[in-house]
Amino acid sequence: MRLKKWFHCFSDKEKASLTTDLTTLILSRKRSMCNVLEHDREENELYVLEVIHRYVQLLDEFFGNVCELDIIYNFDKAYHVLDELILAGELQEPGRKVVINHVNAFEHACQLDIITRNVEDSII
Repeated sequence: MRLKKWFHCFSDKEKASLTTDLTTLILSRKRSMCNVLEHDREENELYVLEVIHRYVQLLDEFFGNVCELDIIYNFDKAYHVLDELILAGELQEPGRKVVINHVNAFEHACQLDIITRNVEDSII
């Protein structure tokens, strides 16, 4: 699994067991089969699909034609986008531009911090 986020409290043992079960289920499928996301039965299925679609749109906009390698090598950024979109299992911000602006501002601040540390290190 490339990304996983827990919105309910599980012990480490339960998380490991669920992850193993899901990984086994996903990897045992043939290439022509698709993977299905299970969700709480009380939730609106269309809403869940819309949130997934919005997340993919955000990743695509942030990375520029996102691919699996983007998520593998930049998982921290993929999680940051997810955290800006979803809070405590609920959609926090539906606006794509707002989320992308927050993520880009954070990225810019991180880059400035790295530059500042490099300059400080070179002075010392």
